[in-house]
Amino acid sequence: MKGKHFINGQWIESGDGVIDVYNPANGELVGTVPNGGEEEATRAIEAAAAAFPEWSAKTVYERAEILMKWHDLLLEHKEDLGKTLTTEMGKPLKEAIGEIQYSASFISWFAEEAKRSYGRLVPASAPDKRIQVLKQPVGVVVSITPWNFPAAMIARKMAPALAAGCTFVSKPAEQTPLTAVRLFELAEEAGVPKGVINLVTGDAKGIGGVFTSHPSVRKLTFTGSTEVGKILMKQGADRMLNLSLELGGQAPMIVLDDADIDKAVEGVVASKFRNAGQTCVCGNRIFVQRSILETFTEKLKEATTKLKVGNGLTEDVNIGPLIDKDGYEKVQRHVNDAVEKGATVLTGGEGQVNGDAYFFQPTVLANANTDMLVMNEETFGPVAPIMVFDEDHEAVRLANDTRFGLAAYFFTENLSRGNAIMEGLDYGIIGWNDGAPSVAQAPFGGMKESGLGREGGVEGLEAFLETKYVSIKM
Repeated sequence: MKGKHFINGQWIESGDGVIDVYNPANGELVGTVPNGGEEEATRAIEAAAAAFPEWSAKTVYERAEILMKWHDLLLEHKEDLGKTLTTEMGKPLKEAIGEIQYSASFISWFAEEAKRSYGRLVPASAPDKRIQVLKQPVGVVVSITPWNFPAAMIARKMAPALAAGCTFVSKPAEQTPLTAVRLFELAEEAGVPKGVINLVTGDAKGIGGVFTSHPSVRKLTFTGSTEVGKILMKQGADRMLNLSLELGGQAPMIVLDDADIDKAVEGVVASKFRNAGQTCVCGNRIFVQRSILETFTEKLKEATTKLKVGNGLTEDVNIGPLIDKDGYEKVQRHVNDAVEKGATVLTGGEGQVNGDAYFFQPTVLANANTDMLVMNEETFGPVAPIMVFDEDHEAVRLANDTRFGLAAYFFTENLSRGNAIMEGLDYGIIGWNDGAPSVAQAPFGGMKESGLGREGGVEGLEAFLETKYVSIKM
């Protein structure tokens, strides 16, 4: 597949050569996109700025109609989109198709939610005054998205931006730009007007620099590492750039002694091993109460050994490849470090390298402790370390002992204990007996160094709206 930039309604090729896109399951070349930079980013922003007045002036019903056409096209082409996604990213095809459906859910949600972006009238302090509060679109929005969810992260940002009346420029990850190209092709087919959406592929540093410095940009939305998020904050500080940042995680999973153990195992597997553990909200540290440690550990081991590793296009595969050599080496380093510091490998623990393809067996580690890298850094791989605890307050303390605060999970059938745990956890997303809590209608985002702002839900639309207060003297 040969991708192109999409700027001002035109598919173009320009930049410093091309970026090759490889299938992480076998190392095969699957496509190319232009290696654009500052010039392409500038052109895209200027196109979005020129299109903003007309797009923002459309009624919300007109914008919603176009969004729903885009939604329908995604679902109509979900199998083909899923294959493109799996081919460039590696996740199992069933998961990839699920991601396309998840992406479409954001589009339909925000197409409807935009119709409820109400302003309000406020009682005035004098009889000859009227106070009005308006909600208006922010303006030109730029977006930088990661490789692990190449469809969902674009839809979760672009849908509310368009629904609010903003225009949009997208920069997808270099590893997975082909899915983005297909999404934009379908958006064009749905009738999004010229210049309203723009796609630029290429050099992250050059494009990111323009995104944070161009005077027409009113908002940047980014999903990725905390380290890069901090760089973008610094770059945008001089302009007081409006930012939404969904950053790294270090998700704890707490299993209390009154949990339904089968339900807990199911939840841990769903969270930990989804996308080969390459998600920002996957469980990274598993804390199990002592009295159920042996039973839970044995059942998790049993469930994990049933997971099959391989090419995501193979029907019965549960775990695809890691994205690249760096990701593989980090996972192996975490496992080796854990073993050196006393962990026991109950299953997995080994990787397999086939040329430029990197796989890692789903792994369960017993006897984890807080000195291990796997308990302090985001592994981004299929490794489940288990650490024992005795008291509820100890589990909450261990869970909160991190600079991150994106997602956390716990398992208990006791309402009182659950409420205490839930209220004590310093995380933006909580899964109570639920290993997969993410949905379009709920706010997604973190605390502490896991980011700023929320995506999804009512809050996801608010992120692209400005509040204007008007005082009228009669």
